[in-house]
Amino acid sequence: MALVVTKFGGSSVGSTERIMNVARRLVARKEAGDSVVAVLSAMGDVTDELVSLAAAISDDPPEREMDMLLATGEQVSIALLAMAIHALGHDAVSFTGAQVGIVTDPTHTKAKITEVRADRVREALAQGKIVIAAGFQGMTPDGTITTLGRGGSDTTAVAIAAGVDADVCEIFTDVDGVYSADPRICPAARKIDVISYDEMLEMAASGAGVLQLRSVEFARSHGVVIHCRSSFNDRLGTIVKEADDTMEQAIISGVTHDTSEAKITIRDVPDQPGVAADVFTRMAEANVNVDMIIQNVSEDGTTDISFTSPKTDLPRARPAVEAVVRDLGARDSSIDESIAKVSLVGAGMKTHPGVAAQMFRCLAEAGVNIDMISTSSIRISCVVEGDKVEAAVRALHTSFGLDSDAVIAEVAPGWGEE
Repeated sequence: MALVVTKFGGSSVGSTERIMNVARRLVARKEAGDSVVAVLSAMGDVTDELVSLAAAISDDPPEREMDMLLATGEQVSIALLAMAIHALGHDAVSFTGAQVGIVTDPTHTKAKITEVRADRVREALAQGKIVIAAGFQGMTPDGTITTLGRGGSDTTAVAIAAGVDADVCEIFTDVDGVYSADPRICPAARKIDVISYDEMLEMAASGAGVLQLRSVEFARSHGVVIHCRSSFNDRLGTIVKEADDTMEQAIISGVTHDTSEAKITIRDVPDQPGVAADVFTRMAEANVNVDMIIQNVSEDGTTDISFTSPKTDLPRARPAVEAVVRDLGARDSSIDESIAKVSLVGAGMKTHPGVAAQMFRCLAEAGVNIDMISTSSIRISCVVEGDKVEAAVRALHTSFGLDSDAVIAEVAPGWGEE
């Protein structure tokens, strides 16, 4: 017997037929003796449809009301799944994020979980019920509804798993696990059987869409073992856990890419102490996330500062950057939305020199120019032209010996889902 928290994304519950399939899977686990909690995303494209409805009403809807709207999507899927389980002769109860005890900070549309009050979950499990919880949503301490941002259902599942001390958190998605590259653009990608939290964090942060970054951070902080697997078959997927001596330390575990960021450049900023702090304090105050940063060599007392940021943050970044240019006396600024980021991730690169040299040589031979570079102890990332990123991924995947003998002929749409 085990206490299992499972999460099913939008495509896994995209129709009533698929909801029935999920219900059968959960009932089978229950009949096998496990205690089961299921966390669901909204059905299929429902979240996108709700966003479109809001856009038809207002170009700039209040974020609080967006959370009120978007939180309705998961309520449909959890209620339908509870009905399906009842139809199969088992007892189930559905809870919203607020009812399940997900407490967040007050940041609307991308709130962070601060506490999990899982008493109602534990009580329902003790009564022998299958618990169905809405992912992606929570509440502030005063009861205001919030949402956790894209992929937030993963974080909900891991948080509940930590709150009830589950044996494992199973993230069911539309692929068989975590791959060495996006199978949609690299058919020779291979499934990774076991990966450390640190490597998975770097892969998630640099573009792998299978697991949401915050969910892996939460899992590492609370020691939650994640099993990422397919909702369409019973094969074992990828285990994400703390590194131990039994895990192979591959030089490179994967090649990731990200096309969701833009490059912002502020030209001719005064080159003096405190300027960079001022620039990025303003970005933080505008709630703009910053990834890679580069500052050019000073010329004539000025310098250029470039950084990357999610395209979704640009509506807040633009006015903040314009204020920086005006207040600091910079020449001008520009935003390039045509960039992409390609990254190598692998714990083994700590002890293997020459990885960066091989990466840069490979990209040069593939005709891919490098615009920006950033590194960590287990990751190297390069900003490149957006239309070259797929060629870059395939070239690096081959160069570092990651190609599988088994070519993936077909992958379900959406390499990773909410």
